[in-house]
Amino acid sequence: MIPTLLRMELAKLWRLTSVRFGLALLLVFPWLWAYAPGIFEVYGFFLVSGFQVPALSLLSSMQFLLPLLVAITAAELLGTEMAHGTLPTILLRPVTRPNWLAAKLIVVALYPFLMLLLFLLASLAAGVPFGFGAFFGGTGLGEAGLLGQGMLTSGQALAEIARGYALAALALVPIGMLSLLFTVVFMNAAGGALATLATLIFMQLLVVFPSLEPFLLTTQLNAYATPASEVLWVMALIALYGALFSALAVVLFERKDF
Repeated sequence: MIPTLLRMELAKLWRLTSVRFGLALLLVFPWLWAYAPGIFEVYGFFLVSGFQVPALSLLSSMQFLLPLLVAITAAELLGTEMAHGTLPTILLRPVTRPNWLAAKLIVVALYPFLMLLLFLLASLAAGVPFGFGAFFGGTGLGEAGLLGQGMLTSGQALAEIARGYALAALALVPIGMLSLLFTVVFMNAAGGALATLATLIFMQLLVVFPSLEPFLLTTQLNAYATPASEVLWVMALIALYGALFSALAVVLFERKDF
């Protein structure tokens, strides 16, 4: 039953307006940033390798753009059923509510990885004119940052970028789960997306409490820059957030009246 539901939800995902717009935006974004005339004034460095373009793209979009796209898509994936009035009909089929919502949760968890994969490929394509040979410096997604620690080979650079993008995608998963949870609470896609963004903005304001900062969901959006010694802790915290939000969504959805 779950594989069938997953195929259905994945098919719905590609038909969402937010997904088409978001993916188109991610294809264009790296080209705008890599060749923008004010890059040095804003970020304080010149690109010397195509391997640095993915870091520039991620640094510029991880705090707002990417969470926004994930939150809107997650909310729309459930909200379209409510907006079109098809939800009660769907729930009359021989499928339990937890199974149906679990399929959506799995798709929402997969979407950041698919989105970041496309973003990475687009960023690498934008970096072609800079070349992909060995270079002095860093990719911006390794522990040495953009300055690096001497000569960096192509293999080492690619490994740093892949690790950074995988951690960034993982950090976006709880955002999607939270958006789906709020959509269940408000039974409205716009309400779910806006509540998620409001929560993220509120969490950013909590940085004035140093003891809370390491546990904030917004702090985990910087997971791509986490030192190797702390990766397991960050991954465990992200997994805890994702599990908590998804479990609450299933419990609340089970108690809703349609």
